[in-house]
Amino acid sequence: MTADKHLRQELDPADAIEQDESAVPPEQTTHKKAQDPVVQAKLSALISEVSGVDDEQYEHRLVRDLITAALKLLPDGRDTGELKLISAAVKELRYAYRVFGQYPDTRKVTIFGSARTPEDHPDYAAAVVFSRMMAQQGWMSITGAGDGIMKAGHEGPGRESSFGVAIRLPFETTANTVIAGDEKLINFRYFFTRKLMFLSQCDAVAVYPGGFGTMDEVFEVLTLVQTGKSSMIPIVLLEGEGVNYWDEWHEFVTEKLLGHKMINDEDRGLYNVCATPEEGVQIIQRFYRNYHSSRYVRDDLIIRMNYAISDEDVAQINEEFAPLVKSGSIVQCGAYPEEDDHLHLPRLAFTHTRHRFALIRRLIDRINECDPRPEA
Repeated sequence: MTADKHLRQELDPADAIEQDESAVPPEQTTHKKAQDPVVQAKLSALISEVSGVDDEQYEHRLVRDLITAALKLLPDGRDTGELKLISAAVKELRYAYRVFGQYPDTRKVTIFGSARTPEDHPDYAAAVVFSRMMAQQGWMSITGAGDGIMKAGHEGPGRESSFGVAIRLPFETTANTVIAGDEKLINFRYFFTRKLMFLSQCDAVAVYPGGFGTMDEVFEVLTLVQTGKSSMIPIVLLEGEGVNYWDEWHEFVTEKLLGHKMINDEDRGLYNVCATPEEGVQIIQRFYRNYHSSRYVRDDLIIRMNYAISDEDVAQINEEFAPLVKSGSIVQCGAYPEEDDHLHLPRLAFTHTRHRFALIRRLIDRINECDPRPEA
């Protein structure tokens, strides 16, 4: 099953386009250039021999681009440290994708929170309850594999329904006792590759109180969703009974970020502060009541739905969300010719302004409020 068949896919993936290299020194000409037709032909033949994928397929061209970029590194004069970083990062990503690729049809929730939270803390207890409830709904949990909230996020669903995305740190060298030794435990050298897997593989994010690392994670998730660099997903902020962490955090966002006009009011709708684990589960489940997934075809945003909605609802949605439409209108339709997955699902599609992504979150909520079209 290819990545395009997964429930979760990047909303705005990079296209295979030539990188503008006008600002860097020209490549050395002592040896053949990686772009030389003879070299490219050899690469294509090698890729076909190893993979069985012919050079007419898009995936073949993407792998050839990857190898071509690698061939340019030595003529560019990259040093050993830079080469080790690039090589390790690609290997880490390939391995992680292989592990997650065994579970393409199961929705997953990434759980962030402090490694320092003791097991007798209300946050820990709440994380166990939340992750167990998500598992009962058929979801799997992804955590950083350490102790604290990360262990709680594994304890709830159990080892079978857990992924561990660990980072190698001098002061945190072992995984928690729930996930240690499991084939779904992945160890990363770099934070950026680890973060990519946290977000690219999940269908929802749940965050419990934490320190610098947790704040880095929650703000990065919000930034990626706010800017359209990640698909829209539900983001729930959770805590234990009697804890007042997220209300104070929300006050900071309102007073300092919104108050200084660093964000728009609608951006606060990208997350939900939840009073109980049950509320967090309900918000995530409601997000997927009718909404299925999203992708772009050129400038058209295509929102796949689990069921078609009435013409009256489509008309009302056009009226409410006109600021999102660059030209034309929001229409209900079938799959575009360029699509090759989930072809049976109905769509809402429109030419998007590529602005105000937080308003897309409201649009999804509105779609989920709609009942199925009577004849559907």
